[in-house]
Amino acid sequence: MTELISFEWDATKNIVNQQKHHISFEEAQYAFSDTKRIIAKDLEHSENEERFYCFGRIGESIVTVRFTYRKNKIRIIGAGYWRKGKQIYEKEYKI
Repeated sequence: MTELISFEWDATKNIVNQQKHHISFEEAQYAFSDTKRIIAKDLEHSENEERFYCFGRIGESIVTVRFTYRKNKIRIIGAGYWRKGKQIYEKEYKI
């Protein structure tokens, strides 16, 4: 039996992220559905807990999602259409 992935986020941070990066966390969670997604450890922002990046395709765009794991859920911290994430994804798949 396949277990569903559960997501959570801070509602206020979601609004700020939409204003700043033009993507909601509701939409960003679809990056995890990309079968070619890349998960990488975030070495710069991992002070008190491990944090990660998910680089995944949503439609025609490559999205970078910063996240951590909390209580068996993926907690989204930030998301955007960042050049560096797109470059990592495209280099991996030679797009």
